[in-house]
Amino acid sequence: MDQTTFIFDVMIPAFGNGLLMTLALVAVTAPIGLLIGIGVACGRVYGGKGLTWLMQLYAIFFRGCPLLLLLFILYFGLPSFGIVLTPFVASVLGFILCNSSYNSEYIRGSILSVKEGQLIAAKALGMTKNQAVLNIVLPQALRRSIPGISNEFIYLIKYSSLKYFAYNETFFAVALVYLALVTITTFGANALEKKYAIPG
Repeated sequence: MDQTTFIFDVMIPAFGNGLLMTLALVAVTAPIGLLIGIGVACGRVYGGKGLTWLMQLYAIFFRGCPLLLLLFILYFGLPSFGIVLTPFVASVLGFILCNSSYNSEYIRGSILSVKEGQLIAAKALGMTKNQAVLNIVLPQALRRSIPGISNEFIYLIKYSSLKYFAYNETFFAVALVYLALVTITTFGANALEKKYAIPG
């Protein structure tokens, strides 16, 4: 196979498939990872003793477990227990577990940065604790956690490279594709951060 045929018949279709797979992984993983991260953060801050301990264990374990090892366990380890996952499902599950644990830390820190008096004032106005958290605390906490969540979103794009095995000749071109994705995301995240920055 000559070089031109290799580029048009192998490399370009492979890049297209890889780009679509990356976008699909991020599109599925990012929102679920964020929602679980919010739940874990709220559980750690406002849950009872048992729930707080459980959520803390979740965050510590999946933050501490290397992502590549987690993917190996999900794809190669689970079949020993009769659970067989496709490569896509194993990747999505691994990315969600990792992404949500990091997001929970960013959001938990932001929740704790909201003054306790606001929660007390909301209760004084007749809100329940859940209503106060949902309507008063979380909107502020999520705005404050945008830089951390954006950073994790960029990491998520780069995590997806763990799913692929590329030809040596294509490493440089693959790196350029990832660089383009990360650069676009960084500009978008900066714009989002400026738009929702809390004045003062």
